[in-house]
Amino acid sequence: MLSGFMSAFRTPDLRKKLLFTLGIIAVYRLGVAVPTPGIDYNAVQQCLTVTGGTTGAFAILNLFTGGALQHLSIFALGIMPYITASIIVQLLRVLIPRFETLYREGAEGQAKLTQYTRYITIGFAVLQSASYVTLARTGQFFPGCSYDIVPDDSWLRIAIMIITMTAGTVLIMWFGERISERGVGNGMSLLIFTSIAAGFPKVFGIVYAAGWGTLFAFSLVTVAVIAGVVFVEQSQRRIPVQYAKRVVGRRTLGGSSTYIPLKINMAGVIPVIFAASLLSLPTVILQFSGSNPPNWVVWMRDNIASSTSPWHIGLYILLIVFFAYFYTAITFNPEEVADNMKKYGGFIPGIRPGKPTADFLDYVLSRITAAGSLYLAIVALVPTVMFAVLKLSQSIPLGGTSVLILVGVGLDTVKRIESQLEQRHYEGFLK
Repeated sequence: MLSGFMSAFRTPDLRKKLLFTLGIIAVYRLGVAVPTPGIDYNAVQQCLTVTGGTTGAFAILNLFTGGALQHLSIFALGIMPYITASIIVQLLRVLIPRFETLYREGAEGQAKLTQYTRYITIGFAVLQSASYVTLARTGQFFPGCSYDIVPDDSWLRIAIMIITMTAGTVLIMWFGERISERGVGNGMSLLIFTSIAAGFPKVFGIVYAAGWGTLFAFSLVTVAVIAGVVFVEQSQRRIPVQYAKRVVGRRTLGGSSTYIPLKINMAGVIPVIFAASLLSLPTVILQFSGSNPPNWVVWMRDNIASSTSPWHIGLYILLIVFFAYFYTAITFNPEEVADNMKKYGGFIPGIRPGKPTADFLDYVLSRITAAGSLYLAIVALVPTVMFAVLKLSQSIPLGGTSVLILVGVGLDTVKRIESQLEQRHYEGFLK
């Protein structure tokens, strides 16, 4: 692998792409430390000392922003508004025929969908930044902290803060697009990868403070989870496809054999993020319900929001399974695949083209998704079980999802660099 990296840096154009990507990531991490105008940075630090950091839903969002949210920096919103907008645009393809038509039009249609995603991202950024500024003004961003985070709450100052946070999200979106265009790998994924990886040293420091035995057990479980994630993410069910021979003029086309690779985890990390977001709603409702919340809100906080509650664990598993099937049905259409195979003379051995092929693909996909959804649930619940056994606080929100993102983005980036090396007749990373 080391020789592969050396070969990558010896290639001029690939070296430029790697250095460009690292430069954008460095600028992004620098912006995480720049506070938003109007925020009292010293007061924020005092509140972090008193409360120990953000909790509940804010802790999950803070993980994906690399610590920018709890410091209320210019990048406090992170890339989450863009991810939310992208998911909504994908869902609208099912509900609005116009979006599906644009998706099938090729490059021009994709450009329009990307433009719609940008507009929706700006809308979400404005709403989220206004919510964070309101929570900071009312003291609910850090419950139990009496320091005044926003000394000047005039309308002009608040408007400047909202515009600054929104502009920060737009800048992050631009960073991601530039990495995808001129760098290496998927820009948005690499920025999330960087944000999550930036918080791991602090986590290992907390575990180290609990003792060497706890650190060893924590490291052992982490390595085992990473190995399991790598194994499952690389696993696939290969459906054999045979193309019949066709005579076009004087040429004979077809007659080749290939396969359709169906991954065990077709939905990726999206089901876990959706499930965790829904289960964090009781905490958000509680923060807006005042000092004397209704009994039903207290019950949700103690049973649904508590990560060790049987209600929470059961709902978490059910939501992950549901969203795994739902998102897989959106991203993979068996009927469309069967029609394309029939159009080009392809068929699955032993299965008739057309509807029988679509039914067979749907049959296989439903059973693969069952295994994939259970795998996601196990990985997502490993941190909760580990913290309970090791008697640690919930220091790593959404730890299973963090591992999924880190491993998935890492594998994808390495594969892209390796493919570019192989195009230049160099050896890849993995021999």
